[in-house]
Amino acid sequence: MSKVLAIFDLDGTLVDTPSGIVRAFSSVLRANGLAAVDELAIRNTIGLPLEVAFTELMGMEKDDPRIPGLVLAYQQAFREQVLPIAPELVFPGVIDGLTRLREQGVVLAIATSKVSKSALALLDAAGLLPFFARVLGADDVKNPKPHPEMALTLMAAFHTPAALTCMVGDTTHDLLMARQAAIHGLGVSWGVHSREQLAQMEPVQIASHFAQTVDAILALRPQQALTA
Repeated sequence: MSKVLAIFDLDGTLVDTPSGIVRAFSSVLRANGLAAVDELAIRNTIGLPLEVAFTELMGMEKDDPRIPGLVLAYQQAFREQVLPIAPELVFPGVIDGLTRLREQGVVLAIATSKVSKSALALLDAAGLLPFFARVLGADDVKNPKPHPEMALTLMAAFHTPAALTCMVGDTTHDLLMARQAAIHGLGVSWGVHSREQLAQMEPVQIASHFAQTVDAILALRPQQALTA
């Protein structure tokens, strides 16, 4: 019998990194002599691959030769500015909630727009890495979020059907991926996108605290799915 697979976004869902992301982006723009960008505009790109974020924020073409260097500079800034304080940024209830899910036999995975190296570094710094059976970064797939490839890849890896799979995230990119993969979308209200934005994706739930998310995931357990 298949186990429940709970796929989590990282930034803004498990770890409160959006403010650090804004600082890192802004410092990179200043260091490279580029125009400052509004904080809200930066926050609205969280959940997208870095290359896409820079093209949208700066109005650059996808093949602009500056983009690889900006991405590398941002990753360095994130390592220097955010990783040292990562344990303090874990959202309330996350450690207890992940512990409960693991004890109940739920398979836990990460699907993030970070490259895998950066995702692993953040999870390790935050003390969350041991909870996850698989961490999938944007560079591990051809089509990152909101394309469904990440979800489909993880479902195939753990032989989990859509009925027993959910995606937990704080942005419409996460919930759109869930919709396109035909899995359960679970939004969280403490991240980047507002409750109103998340509601447009018609998720199963928009949680106000992490325990609600845990309860929704456990409600997908096979014995309940079989009696529905």
